[in-house]
Amino acid sequence: MIRADHIQIVILLGALLSVVFFLQYYGDTEMFYSPKLVKMYKDSNNYSFPKCERNMAAARISGFDGFPDILKDFLYYRHCRYFPVILDLPDKCGSIEEPEDIFLLLVIKSSPVHYERREVLRKTWAKERSYKGLRIRRIFITGTTGTDFEKERVNKLLKTEQQEHNDILQWDFQDTFYNLTLKQVLFLKWMKRNCQQVNFLLNGDDDVFANTDNIVDYLHGRHNNNGSQHLFTGFLIKNGFPVRWDRSKYFVPSQVYEPNVYPNYCGGGGFLLSSYTALMIHSYSDIIPLIPIDDVYMGMCLEKAKLAPASHIGIKTFGWYIPSKKIDQYDPCYFRDYLLVHQFFPNNMYLMWNQINDPNLKCGITNSSRTIQT
Repeated sequence: MIRADHIQIVILLGALLSVVFFLQYYGDTEMFYSPKLVKMYKDSNNYSFPKCERNMAAARISGFDGFPDILKDFLYYRHCRYFPVILDLPDKCGSIEEPEDIFLLLVIKSSPVHYERREVLRKTWAKERSYKGLRIRRIFITGTTGTDFEKERVNKLLKTEQQEHNDILQWDFQDTFYNLTLKQVLFLKWMKRNCQQVNFLLNGDDDVFANTDNIVDYLHGRHNNNGSQHLFTGFLIKNGFPVRWDRSKYFVPSQVYEPNVYPNYCGGGGFLLSSYTALMIHSYSDIIPLIPIDDVYMGMCLEKAKLAPASHIGIKTFGWYIPSKKIDQYDPCYFRDYLLVHQFFPNNMYLMWNQINDPNLKCGITNSSRTIQT
């Protein structure tokens, strides 16, 4: 015979399971995991976090069946803020006891299969070195791609790169365009745990050309800002709007982002920010739902923090303009004064870096972006 106290226990267990279910599929960020696991993630330099489960409730969103598969996948995992780390760099910025004094950290978003791009960057503008006594360090942030044997091969490639260069930070999530925001958020969590002391960051794609000497000169010339104050600058975009056409790469339906205007933001190809601003973005990323456009999401976090992105004339993430058809669009004299230009591929990248650093390069008088202040 079933006793009343047994029934009460069953009811309590059912209620507890319902709460767990609710938190798992509707909860936000850290609510998905036990406090012990979250503390382990935050406090340990050697960690592995459990894989985040798909939120099947996302399929109940209005219009879900008509969304592109890539957007469906994004919505299934939109709640996730933690993924297992495959390749880590716990000592990239020194140890907790002896942190390294890093002036500029190059944070480069790279697809797992872009080996050639990473190799060229290691030999050119992303080379780890000191410039005028200020240390420059490099990290490639990436996820996974493919399935089964293909995924295994690519992961072995990244592991080999890691062993040789110590510059790969990889998580176990699908590295897609719609997951670029997730990649940014995961890096900021890593930075807070491992690299808070860095002064400034360049955040960019693996197909940008960056003149790191100019960048260091510009940042070092900022008055009263050693990274402890707000700085976020790049190619500023105002009054941008969500693309509602479902065949566009940039499709964002109102179910994902309801307003018809984006906050001001800088083009995601490349921008500069202080460690202060990076950590502020991190703090707000825990409470702002992800959207699949990563640069807009940075703008959303800045807006929430009441911080403004700024424009820099030396950062060109939407192409560049050469005033004459008689001049090569890759003329080094036009690039030696820029801070960052998007989009470059390996052959042009390697050639341009060597040309602008050639002491025999002769150019006419141009305005130097090294003196431009935002």
